[in-house]
Amino acid sequence: MKKLILLLTLICSLSGFSQHGRRDGNRIGIMGGITQTTLTTSNFASKPATGWVAGMAVRGNYYNDFSAIFGMQFFENNITVATTKPLSFTPEEVNFKTMGVQIRLLASYNLIKDHVSIDFGPVLQVNDKLKINSKSELNNVTGTLLTAKEITDVTKLNGNAYVGISAGTKRIRAVFNYQYGLNNFLNNLNKTDELKLKNNNSNFKGHLGIISGQLLINL
Repeated sequence: MKKLILLLTLICSLSGFSQHGRRDGNRIGIMGGITQTTLTTSNFASKPATGWVAGMAVRGNYYNDFSAIFGMQFFENNITVATTKPLSFTPEEVNFKTMGVQIRLLASYNLIKDHVSIDFGPVLQVNDKLKINSKSELNNVTGTLLTAKEITDVTKLNGNAYVGISAGTKRIRAVFNYQYGLNNFLNNLNKTDELKLKNNNSNFKGHLGIISGQLLINL
């Protein structure tokens, strides 16, 4: 995972600097902000929670009012899942955290040149397992026979659809976007029959939804 992130960082940096000097409309930007992540699933009860995101983006002129954006961002996304503590059966919402990197290749339509644009396209997401507090690992996931620890091994390679809007000046922009997970984020759990049996003898299925608000500063 660390080697992959280092390689992607190098590729993005080289790509960014080569694009920057090409045309006046091309820009390299650094960005960061907050996220709110939702896991849509019928397998257990979950709620959105706040995380963070930070990275870089290269915007280049393409044709007329269209631009292309290549970007890489590191993120920490969070959700909470309803559980009960063992023995006491006290309800507890457990925070599940995942960290990783996203690679974006977007098309951008300039509604107002250099000021407002609509961005859309695919996102490749590489993430780690879900992480939880060790004190909550044996909590029972409400509505199932699963423990909290047993649902942490999620899909590591994911594809998202991105749509967003950015507005501001040539130098500073506010960026708001939504990503929808196209693949089954919980599919990795279906590889173990014992887990499916504990999940009311049902397959695991869930899709990510990520809302993000960020500030972009063009260098």
